[in-house]
Amino acid sequence: MALVPFDDRDGQIWYDGALVPWREAKLHVLSHGLHYASSVFEGERAYGGNIFKLRAHTERLVNSAELLGFQIPYSVDDIDAACRQTLAANGQTEAYVRPIAWRGAEQLSVSAQATTIHLAIATWPWPNLFGADRMKGVRLGMATWKRPHPETAPTASKTASLYAIGTLSKHAAEAAGFDDALMLDWRGQVAEATGANIFFVMDGALHTPPPDCFLNGITRRSVMALARRRQFQVIERPIQPDEMPRANEVFLAGTAAEVTPVRQIGEHAFTPGPITETLLRDYEALVRLSPEEVERQAPI
Repeated sequence: MALVPFDDRDGQIWYDGALVPWREAKLHVLSHGLHYASSVFEGERAYGGNIFKLRAHTERLVNSAELLGFQIPYSVDDIDAACRQTLAANGQTEAYVRPIAWRGAEQLSVSAQATTIHLAIATWPWPNLFGADRMKGVRLGMATWKRPHPETAPTASKTASLYAIGTLSKHAAEAAGFDDALMLDWRGQVAEATGANIFFVMDGALHTPPPDCFLNGITRRSVMALARRRQFQVIERPIQPDEMPRANEVFLAGTAAEVTPVRQIGEHAFTPGPITETLLRDYEALVRLSPEEVERQAPI
């Protein structure tokens, strides 16, 4: 299927307080957010017209901006309402939702305190990141780039600046025939895939790295809540790469990836199994519930 360019689509984008035609949602080429990566964003999904965990995503967007030293000029309630407005304006009930905030073009230097803060929200149809064949399990290469020490970057912020190494790692993995890459952290411990958290099933329990240098994903926390409802043991701990062969099952969790089985990491093979399948089904059911029931079933 041919890729439809993102700058040439029909629809509406919410931009600084108003809906504008998709093709008119532009920023200046000298915007600080483009040159210095002073931007933060969210990735969300709408299912049946409801945006899954919308409040949690919006709160993280606001917190991410504060970690980058700026304040988004809209309240959490305003941003939530704008996300819903954009979804409705585009006539969508199943969609990906992308809010993004960035520093404008008033000042172009490392110092950027005079810049205006902008906010835009777009929605578009986007099936699972790994496509219809994801159920057979995706293949991960081993990235050479590592997640940085939290004293060297704002690792708790969903900022564009931290996605450059993810793009480099994913491109290298795809060039080698893989679907994605597994990234280690600066210590050499397992961290995450390029845009999703990772879980290992070992001896019937879920093991996952503590998010001390990468995002504590909203899908990650939702899956952990579902696992505990099933009375699966959930263990957050440092995981060394040489432990991976111990795993019976491996899966990814993220907004774009949803719950996706993994069948290979480097030279190690895995088989999607009953715990992965159970949590995948539970997650697919969860996202179809009302927002109130979602919070009762999987509080984070």
